[in-house]
Amino acid sequence: MPLPTLTTAAVLAAAAVLTVAAPPSAQALEAEIDQLLAVGPEGKGNPEAAAAWKSIAAQATPADVPALLAAMDKAGPLAANWIRGAVLTVADRSQAAGSPLTPDSLTAFLTKTTHGPAGRLLAADLLKHSHPDTWKTLVPTFLLDPVPALRREPVALLTTSATAAKDKSQLRQALDAARDEDQVRAAADELRTLGETVDLPRHFGFLMDWQVIGPFDNKSRSGYAAVFPPELSIDLNASYQGKEVKPGADPTIRWKPFTTEDEFGVVDLNKPLGMLKEVTGYATTTYTSPEARPAEIRLGSKNAWKLWFNGTPVFARDEYHRGMKIDQYRFPVELKAGPNTILMKLCQNEQTETWTVQWDFQLRICDASGTALLASDRPATPPAALTGKK
Repeated sequence: MPLPTLTTAAVLAAAAVLTVAAPPSAQALEAEIDQLLAVGPEGKGNPEAAAAWKSIAAQATPADVPALLAAMDKAGPLAANWIRGAVLTVADRSQAAGSPLTPDSLTAFLTKTTHGPAGRLLAADLLKHSHPDTWKTLVPTFLLDPVPALRREPVALLTTSATAAKDKSQLRQALDAARDEDQVRAAADELRTLGETVDLPRHFGFLMDWQVIGPFDNKSRSGYAAVFPPELSIDLNASYQGKEVKPGADPTIRWKPFTTEDEFGVVDLNKPLGMLKEVTGYATTTYTSPEARPAEIRLGSKNAWKLWFNGTPVFARDEYHRGMKIDQYRFPVELKAGPNTILMKLCQNEQTETWTVQWDFQLRICDASGTALLASDRPATPPAALTGKK
């Protein structure tokens, strides 16, 4: 079975029983790190990793910590857990022996942005607790860091000082740097208080303009598995027989344009298709990328849904009304230069409670840090989405 997460208390307890030996050679340390990196699920490599961990924790010195941190760049979750435990043990043992980790070595590793988030965040935590003065001098330099978690403290400091000074320029700077919803909202609210217009859909990269069609049936929640015409091909000029929602009404349905005016990009199918139950709807849009590159599709929805990108299924979730938040789901994709097609299928179930009326989703395109990647032909944000008012 997989190795459980090592807590700080467990690491300290293990360290207490270790016998400190001579420092390992660089070659020996590299071999032991390789044993940690080889650990896998279902107990694969655990005995070897346990022996390597014990040796590293007992013998490694502060000078070996950068190599351990660098190993996290290529570690899976289980291996990273082993390495993290080893680093914490070495740090605590060295601190107790009066030879703590040096701020220079931690700073050198932390400020090299080519290292992965896991190692850099651990280095930041070590520096923050062992050399707080050095940490404080570095904090402002992380304002535009590719690791969003490292941006939080400088964004918070800048937002606080800019708010006190009513400095619009610095508030803009804080907003541009913010990646987490709470910090984005805080900076945006202060700017609006000062009379500024804030374009949150553009900041996040929410896709606002869609073509929608529905309703198709979802009686007894059968629509999720059913294959309706939009899943076979997207023809915006086509018409189909949808679900008859009123006796005698024409069930013919067609694609229709819909632009959301929500500042967080929520596409509410109740608005263009009606407040309906036991129905299925589709939304499609074309995202024009200025270049071929890796990206992420991030979406949120509290309905059952399926997502296709350039005609290929990406993911699906058959669950209703369990809450929605920004970046609830994240999927890596490869953008083509030029047009890329996105198709969402959204099912609404039979529940009638007031908290089940939502039939909506929000979707954005960004890089791995959460920085928006804007389409080359992105339309202007609707004026109503700039105010922050519902």
